[in-house]
Amino acid sequence: MKNKKYKKLVVVNDLMQKNYRYYLTEPMGKNFDPEFRPELTPKEMLEMGVFGGKYMTDCKKEFPVDWYKKAKLCHEFHDPKLNYFGINASQPLSVWRAKGWIHVDDPRGWFQWYCRYYLGRRHNDDQRQIKRWKAIKRHIAQIKKNCFKGDWDCRKRQRQAVLHWAYDSRKI
Repeated sequence: MKNKKYKKLVVVNDLMQKNYRYYLTEPMGKNFDPEFRPELTPKEMLEMGVFGGKYMTDCKKEFPVDWYKKAKLCHEFHDPKLNYFGINASQPLSVWRAKGWIHVDDPRGWFQWYCRYYLGRRHNDDQRQIKRWKAIKRHIAQIKKNCFKGDWDCRKRQRQAVLHWAYDSRKI
């Protein structure tokens, strides 16, 4: 249910979108779909190290300044050493596009959708993205099945991948 008292226009101008507009209709970090309970905020993910530091380096005007204060970023190139587990767990954006996983309004993919959702945007793609988020639990099950709790060297790529989906793989 949308909060009719809260509505703020956001205009995006970055390398991938020009004059894209959306409204924030919920307070930041509040009123999530009951099926969607991420364990990490976008700020926490950026601070831990995700997507080789390359993700959304040109989007600083769209998101809160404090998200970037301790973020591990590299504008020049994708650097897996910046990831929390120090390993590449990403597929190229071209793969995501080819598989039809990218919505035109979020050309960078799931994390961009999540950042905007977290800010308070509600969108016609929310249910699809939440369904994709829930599907990542199969990877958590594999980590639990094959690794001792706290053994962060076990299945590092899979641990980094679930981190990219706002699951805190340090708890597994």
